[in-house]
Amino acid sequence: MKLRLLAGLSALVAAAGLSACSSSGSDDGGSGGGGRTTIDVWLMRDSVSAAFQTEFVKGFETAHPDIKVRVQIQEWDGIGEKVTAALASNDAPDVIETGNTQVAQFAQSGGLLDLSDKVGDLGGSSWLKGLSEPGSYENKQYGIPYYAANRVVIYRKDLFQKAGVDASKIKTRDQWTSATQKLNKGSQQGIYLPGQNWYTLSGFIWDEGGDLATQSGGSWKGALDTPEALHAMEFYKKLQALGKGPKDSDEAQPPQAEVMAKGQVAQVISTPGGANVVVQNNAALEGKLGFFPIPGKTADKPGAVFTGGSDLVIPAVSQHHDAAYTFIKDLTGDAWQKKLAVAMSYVPNKTTLAGAVAADPGASAMAVGAAEGHATPNTPGWAAVEAKNPIKDYMTAVLTGKEAASEATKASEAITQAMNSGS
Repeated sequence: MKLRLLAGLSALVAAAGLSACSSSGSDDGGSGGGGRTTIDVWLMRDSVSAAFQTEFVKGFETAHPDIKVRVQIQEWDGIGEKVTAALASNDAPDVIETGNTQVAQFAQSGGLLDLSDKVGDLGGSSWLKGLSEPGSYENKQYGIPYYAANRVVIYRKDLFQKAGVDASKIKTRDQWTSATQKLNKGSQQGIYLPGQNWYTLSGFIWDEGGDLATQSGGSWKGALDTPEALHAMEFYKKLQALGKGPKDSDEAQPPQAEVMAKGQVAQVISTPGGANVVVQNNAALEGKLGFFPIPGKTADKPGAVFTGGSDLVIPAVSQHHDAAYTFIKDLTGDAWQKKLAVAMSYVPNKTTLAGAVAADPGASAMAVGAAEGHATPNTPGWAAVEAKNPIKDYMTAVLTGKEAASEATKASEAITQAMNSGS
């Protein structure tokens, strides 16, 4: 699953209320009266399987015979510009799937329909915060949580057993590092953790009560130099040292699943799908991989994680707001969320639905962590930070021996400048 942050939007049309829109339309998507309403829906490539999509559309159209759904699959590459153009036109789709951290970009200039008055109807009190919070902008809810995924620990069951480590008893950071030390022997790495895995560092920062950036008086300020964030970096450095991961690259360079497949790595931090890649590269590891949530500071609370995933939005210029809302309500409702979670090994959009993936070891580990899910700072300016990503440079600097506090100050200043300049 690809999660993209986009550049700011140009001025868009102002949002209109649901009550001002008619759900009438002809079968071909026009505005003629008396026929079925056809809604155009943009879903992203590989977000759901073709089988699930077909099942849902068939079920939805059976339940709502007055609505026809026309799904168009979109590519992640270039989607920001395409959505921007659609929102500014008079020919936008009726529903768009967007990455959870993209919503603020599209809502900034009024191109999305405000759905704040629908939160109660949609069961929003139990939404995952990592989806619902970035789906809001300036205290209005534009994005409706669709599905989530987050990182867990993928581990080698056989290596843990050989070292006398019971993964089910690892609940705290201290227990985790103690177990990892036992696993870190000879050519075997206790954990493979590349130096620039900044999403994992973000979780440790949130655990400490800090954040990547904070807002005051309408402006944003980088926060890597706070005591909380520095404590998090100290822990990251300690954990990273229990393996041989590179200090100057992230989990994609080289692909960490391929590294684990070579047979000498006891753990990696990844979404559960990484286990499939490991086995694809080394069939001998079939059945030898397990999962557990990233441990927290204390046993009563799992580690915080970055929540990736998607929200669903309705363009303000859509001519079929009522039908579009009906589509979103069904797809994000409990019945279809349970089916989606099982079909795709996703975390459902509500904490109350975590039991739907109880039989899936990877997804159930994700669901535990998702209860402590967060997202990057909810502002369009964050896109400029990721474009340059001073967090990665900061991590490498600390891991290669430079003084943490001074490097954190430099990185925080770079974040501040990027967020407030938008470039």
